[in-house]
Amino acid sequence: MPSTTTLPSAPAATLRTQDSPAIADTQYDCLVFIGRFQPMHHGHVAVMEEALRLARQVIVLVGSAWQARSLRNPFTFSERTRMIRSCFDDADNTRLEIVPLLDALYNDDVWVRDVQRKVRDIARPQANRMPRIALIGANRRDSNSQSSYYLSLFPQWESVAVPLREGMEASRIREVIFTERARAEDWLDNEGLELLPPPVAQHLHGFLDETAWQGLVEERRLLEQYRAAWSDAPYPPLFITVNAVVVQSGHVLLTTRRAAPGKGLYALPGGFVQPQERLLDACLRELKERVRLKVPEPVLRGSLRGQRLFDAPHRSWRGRTLAEAFYFALRPEQQLPKLRSGGGENEEQARWVALADLEPDTLFEDHFYIIQNFLGLHAGQSGF
Repeated sequence: MPSTTTLPSAPAATLRTQDSPAIADTQYDCLVFIGRFQPMHHGHVAVMEEALRLARQVIVLVGSAWQARSLRNPFTFSERTRMIRSCFDDADNTRLEIVPLLDALYNDDVWVRDVQRKVRDIARPQANRMPRIALIGANRRDSNSQSSYYLSLFPQWESVAVPLREGMEASRIREVIFTERARAEDWLDNEGLELLPPPVAQHLHGFLDETAWQGLVEERRLLEQYRAAWSDAPYPPLFITVNAVVVQSGHVLLTTRRAAPGKGLYALPGGFVQPQERLLDACLRELKERVRLKVPEPVLRGSLRGQRLFDAPHRSWRGRTLAEAFYFALRPEQQLPKLRSGGGENEEQARWVALADLEPDTLFEDHFYIIQNFLGLHAGQSGF
């Protein structure tokens, strides 16, 4: 485990107007701050201010970059970058390196390697010696928290803990922003300023005029309806689904979602398991019903090359949902198997997509990472 330094309580986070401290007095060459910043809030600013005080250079790794917009990931990397930089003056911004970080769900080694490479390529050696690097973040006082878990993945670096500012939760901000417009505007002008730096609040005001905000509000309504349907259940519901990863000749079989959530995004064929079905049978049924894949069932069964459970807690918009995915590797042929159109609303939306054309922000939920897990696509693909 890395050594941890706990700092005294930081002052309330405000825009930095004072001159930066003398660079020669810094304790570290480089501090690394990893977060999603969905959106940027005062707690994030407090950590970055402390990092700028302690280090010559601060690397901000913005997670969930290239994710499709969703209620959990509503803002793009470029939007979050603008929010972050708006909270600091020009002098501080010259010392901030803001870098996108692709998630690598279900493969910690890929994610750790990506972080290591980005830090290695950015950290500047000082006086012909290796830079002194540390991770910085809020001290959540919970050894089982996700932040504490990430720290354990980098034992070669020190860690610096900034006292947690109570109530600074991005999920709370998102809950309010994607509701009725009047409520969101009033909150941004009043209570929201306790959590958000003024430039970020201004950015969110502008976001309320965008089509993307309207789509996320629609998703919020659907989610509330979904939760209401299960509100009388004695325990939180647990859903079981199946997905098919069908690959042939460098192409993967995908469908296009025609309604929210994720309208317009690619998705793996799949659906819910019926009460009397085995998992593989459910997957084959979904391939037949949703995409009408013109491949005999015995051939599909003979092409099965893998089966895995995908269980990231936040992988699905509907709540705790486990997905059992099946990997079918069809023999290369001159022609990709036909997808027969039928009367169902989703059938004509199925298509073969070249693996080289896959981008994380074009796929629904964690479906890119499911494909990545089976096929070994790495975080450096497509220039990430």
